[in-house]
Amino acid sequence: MLEVSQIRKEFGGRVVAVDNVSFGADRPQMIGVIGRSGAGKSTLLRMINRLTPATAGEVLVEGRDVLRLKGAEKRAWQRDCAMIFQQFNLVPRLNVVTNVMLGRLNGHGALRSLFSIFGDDDIERALSALDRLGIAGQALQRAETLSGGQQQRVAIARALTQNPRMVLADEPIASLDPLSAEVVMKSLREIHERDGLMVICNLHTLDTARAYCDRVLGMRQGKLVFDGLSSELNPAVVRDIYGADHEINEATTSTSIGPVPRPAEHIGPAAVPA
Repeated sequence: MLEVSQIRKEFGGRVVAVDNVSFGADRPQMIGVIGRSGAGKSTLLRMINRLTPATAGEVLVEGRDVLRLKGAEKRAWQRDCAMIFQQFNLVPRLNVVTNVMLGRLNGHGALRSLFSIFGDDDIERALSALDRLGIAGQALQRAETLSGGQQQRVAIARALTQNPRMVLADEPIASLDPLSAEVVMKSLREIHERDGLMVICNLHTLDTARAYCDRVLGMRQGKLVFDGLSSELNPAVVRDIYGADHEINEATTSTSIGPVPRPAEHIGPAAVPA
């Protein structure tokens, strides 16, 4: 399904942000990417989505190298590979449902996109996504009036309206309180399980990675230093990922408001509704 091979990003010919990273997945998984700030996590996702050009390497999706796509094919891939950002990227003065429908623009023709013309199908799809995220009641509110957790759920609803094949989330809970963070992560997990989508999520907190992700990639100074099940994140592995010479107090970075229940192991294919 996805094969990332020797992907590399250099800035200015001197700074290496991502250093020949390779990993693959033959079925939809929920994958967490962890590591210190500056480890290359965000750059990795942005290269997969084509927001940042790669210096070298391949990203094969069902055998097609998406790094080589141009024009309409590149835009189609960015629609198929939905991106969720830490800062939500909503239009503050537009209402919620319009912000969600903006996710449909990439699938429309140039004229409709230019004038942001939405049809009944777009409206229905947006309201359905908002209902699924539990915020349909705020559909007509301006985005700027919502809490951070609500805005992030609007951003997730916008991604769903793209009808994506994969979802990338770049630090989606970094600016949220613990309760909002829990709601957002449960929403992403539900999308993975219900829709059978690959979800790759950059995270700062170990308890979140263990609780919601099947698999974890650990990055350190641009390199991939760990690739395994979240249950394998023992203290020695964590020290290696974060380059620490002493035990890391995970409680200082926890987003949990209490004991975080670990979902049942999802090692096989994700459940897809009939």
